[in-house]
Amino acid sequence: MGKKDEVSSEFLEALEFRGVKRRDFLKFCGATAAILGLTELHVPKIAAALESAAKRQPVVWLNFASCSGCTEAFAKATYPGPADVILDAISLEFNETLSAAAGNQVHEILEESKKKGGYILIIEGGIPTKKGFGFIGKNEMIDEFKEMAGPAAAIIAIGSCATDGGVPAGKPNPAEIIGVGPAMKKLGIDKPLVNLDLCPCHPEYLVGVVVNFLLVGKLPELDSLGRPVMYFGHNIHDNCERRAHFDAGRFVEKFGSKEEADMYCLYKMGCKGPMTNSLCPKIQYNGKTSWCIKAGGPCIGCAERNWVDKFAGFYQPLPNVKIPGLKGVEFGADTLGAVAAAATVAGVAIHTLGTKAAGRFKGHDDGGDK
Repeated sequence: MGKKDEVSSEFLEALEFRGVKRRDFLKFCGATAAILGLTELHVPKIAAALESAAKRQPVVWLNFASCSGCTEAFAKATYPGPADVILDAISLEFNETLSAAAGNQVHEILEESKKKGGYILIIEGGIPTKKGFGFIGKNEMIDEFKEMAGPAAAIIAIGSCATDGGVPAGKPNPAEIIGVGPAMKKLGIDKPLVNLDLCPCHPEYLVGVVVNFLLVGKLPELDSLGRPVMYFGHNIHDNCERRAHFDAGRFVEKFGSKEEADMYCLYKMGCKGPMTNSLCPKIQYNGKTSWCIKAGGPCIGCAERNWVDKFAGFYQPLPNVKIPGLKGVEFGADTLGAVAAAATVAGVAIHTLGTKAAGRFKGHDDGGDK
């Protein structure tokens, strides 16, 4: 490991002072490397990048129309988790929820950041476009966004409220709330944008994007919706621990049932996993202990655009889900169950006929049936 990749003893001592052990910090760097698709050889580089980050990369985090759930998830992440590392590793110049400042003091901080520029601008929450529906101080939210987006080096929309308006933009959407991307297009803002969908966004998604930016000086590979492929290039249904039950036609049809206790597939209970892309089953929440489906709730599809209206009726099954291995024909859950049952009956019948045939051949060899 070269000198530039070494973590200083002062930095490690500062972490120790906060109760973060060197071993835990390096484990976190290893986990981040895995998320980014890098080998363990990159762990020292990630650690060094995190140490030097505070000296070079300011962050401004603005909260618009949302419940601030992404901030809460981020701030309460358990170590080795993003909150401790990021708060030590970058200069978080402003976050309304975490800030001790208020009133005019807030605007002074934002004005100072705007003058310096070069920050990563994180937006949490949808942006009201109808006048009078959202303010930061005396400024309309959309005007505040325009002012702060100008000097930013890049913009990250964190959570589904920021990417497409989320819950606040659900019908009838009286405030005419839109996501960051549409707002940029409306205002003529041309800046690099990363969309981190989910409600709330997983804290490590944000860490991965920031670390990628620090390591290579650019944003990660994005899909057609501006989301990091490393997180949103994986179908939840394909990685679900209940997938085998789906393939076998075993479904929960009532909460509190034996099928639910046996962890059968939640598709009939409205699970939107087959139409949702996110790394949730692998990365999990709450200290990597669980996630929605593992906890017993169906996926509501919050990683997908316009999920609030598109997937409304969260406990109603999706129609026409394509079942692998059935010649590309689309089946609903009921059809799949019937097909699986019919296949089982057919299998038993074939086995029985086969057994009888074997018996007849055997009887014939022995001189005939008895």
